[in-house]
Amino acid sequence: MDQKGLLVVISGPSGAGKGTICKALLQENDFWLSVSATTRQPRNGEVDGVNYYFLTKEDFEEKISKNDFLEYAEVYGNYYGTPKSKALEAINNGNDVILEIDIQGALKVKETYPEGVFIFILPPSMEELKQRIINRGSETPESLMTRFKSAYKEINYVSKYNYAVVNDTVEEAVKKIQGIMVAERCRVDRVKEKILDSKEGIIHEQLYD
Repeated sequence: MDQKGLLVVISGPSGAGKGTICKALLQENDFWLSVSATTRQPRNGEVDGVNYYFLTKEDFEEKISKNDFLEYAEVYGNYYGTPKSKALEAINNGNDVILEIDIQGALKVKETYPEGVFIFILPPSMEELKQRIINRGSETPESLMTRFKSAYKEINYVSKYNYAVVNDTVEEAVKKIQGIMVAERCRVDRVKEKILDSKEGIIHEQLYD
């Protein structure tokens, strides 16, 4: 039986660079990017099924009742969620699925799909994180302080994850994540069927050779 793909969940505090890392991973590897669903209206240039799956509130709530999401949340009056069936279909077909998501969403996914690979992206230092947020040029002094305080709180959740990757450079962070995925594919609980098949093959050869 072919090995299933991995669900790789990547999150971390704002400014840690998780979005940039995910883009680099997708450029270098044949991964399947999980597309979220939302009830908010599409913005200019956004395409249904590419940026988001755009649903009505009624359709979204119906999917909630059917347990169709790995996780979901309501943010500023709109729902956001990760469709379960499409991600699991890709995984069962042997595709690795990348999911970039906030920390609360990641912890909900862990409850639903604990066999996922949960990776927390850390900045090299809090001072570097602060500088990255400042360099965006989109924060007021008040919002900067709010984001920075939030980042301090979010880093406390790192113990809930399987791995922590420090984003010194995007290239090195991507290499570390690729290494994690290689190691995960070699875990005994992921390849036990292949081990049993090999064991049966060896016994068969010993009996009939």
